[in-house]
Amino acid sequence: MPTFRTPNLIYILADDMGYGDLTCLNPESKVHTRHLDAVAEGGMRFTDAHATSAVCTPSRYSILTGRYNWRSELKRGVNWGYSPPVIEEGRMTVASYLRERGYATACVGKWHLGWNWGRTELGAKGTRDAPVDFSAAIKHGPTDVGFDEFFGIAASLDIPPYVYVQDDRPTAVPDRIIEEQRGKEFWREGPISPDFEHIDVLPRLTREALDFIERQAALERPFFLYFPLPAPHTPILPTAPFQGASGTNVYGDFCLQVDDVVGRIADALECHGITDDTILIFTSDNGCSPMADFDELNAVGHHPSYVFRGHKADIYEGGHRIPLIVRWPTVVPAGATCEDTTCLVDLLATCVDIHGDRLPADAGEDSVSQLPLWRDDERDGSLREATVHHSIDGSFSLRCGRWKLEMCAGSGGWSFPRPGPECASLPPVQLYDLDADIGEQRNRQADYPAVVEHLQQLLTQYIRDGRSTPGPAQANTGPSHWEQLWWITP
Repeated sequence: MPTFRTPNLIYILADDMGYGDLTCLNPESKVHTRHLDAVAEGGMRFTDAHATSAVCTPSRYSILTGRYNWRSELKRGVNWGYSPPVIEEGRMTVASYLRERGYATACVGKWHLGWNWGRTELGAKGTRDAPVDFSAAIKHGPTDVGFDEFFGIAASLDIPPYVYVQDDRPTAVPDRIIEEQRGKEFWREGPISPDFEHIDVLPRLTREALDFIERQAALERPFFLYFPLPAPHTPILPTAPFQGASGTNVYGDFCLQVDDVVGRIADALECHGITDDTILIFTSDNGCSPMADFDELNAVGHHPSYVFRGHKADIYEGGHRIPLIVRWPTVVPAGATCEDTTCLVDLLATCVDIHGDRLPADAGEDSVSQLPLWRDDERDGSLREATVHHSIDGSFSLRCGRWKLEMCAGSGGWSFPRPGPECASLPPVQLYDLDADIGEQRNRQADYPAVVEHLQQLLTQYIRDGRSTPGPAQANTGPSHWEQLWWITP
């Protein structure tokens, strides 16, 4: 059992914020993230941390379940505002585990993992496309997978319907259709409720998160707050105090507002005297989106992807290498840097380890405890044997030490060379030595066929076994598409 006091846990997940946006990770960042820098100075920054996927929904699935996203029914792409739930019924999540451990659990923010909306009577006859009854309760949402409380939105802030949901019910029924907005303030056409205004969503969610912290701070019970922000994802809408404040563009301004949110959370912990008893984690679900306008940012010397190739949606490092900061004053050494390869899928195993428990065989199949890294324990080698990455089109990659094998000819995403004709003349796989070529410019697959074969076999094993950690084999969920992967070995 742990020798420290049972800690609170606050997990702040930015949406599309790049590694290079934080000055504590990129000293040349033009966006001066002073609050995030302060959290990093009080804790540990990770220089080789990764989301499991280069896009939103799959990354969030892995964070909460400890299972690679491609083991779920979602094999590529993301959920939409009316999508059914991705988290399987009965599956352990970080929230359900901690609630069993006596925690008060809350999710405030962007869910984007699907739920079942209430439907009109037509829907009761089996038509998923039946009109939504916004006065009815949702099912299999956050409060059905371990959270006591929820306040937030169904998906990204640019995806309808534009309504707040509290616990399992919309706070108001939409009363009009809002037209599509173009440019950096992009959102899609759709129904919107009278209590919803896009620019106020981040401030409103922040108020809800601070209120939860204030309520819980007065109690003896530990708490878990999962706080997935809708920013700096589109619509890029910084409020007035941040407009023009970064000296870059409106995306940089929105990043500053995200930084301010982190500062307000940290200040609340200090105000209530619970800083030492709280694990504070900040990270992002994937790399920066091209909607940030890389040309504008490059003109002022700012690079959200830092030195990494690609961006959101890509199999390249810029798609899934993300900022990660962990502060826990009684355990994590202040000002520390961790260079080990880590993954956001590791949260569940880490929480279980903190409480001296073991994961059951059918939970957290890809999750590895980061607690030894947080404590800066002496160790031989990396805690993770290898790490699987996934792009928006369902392309796979395996990282093992210095080597990264990508099972596609191009980006698997939105940057050049994109899937299709741009990849026609390229080798079908890519192998990069990240120690010598962090920018992924020299494909070494022809020079190291034995490395390609070894990593391909390991990736195949991970897929077939239904897990990448020790334990009995498990079944993957949903329709199998492995036979469509030409590289799967017998």
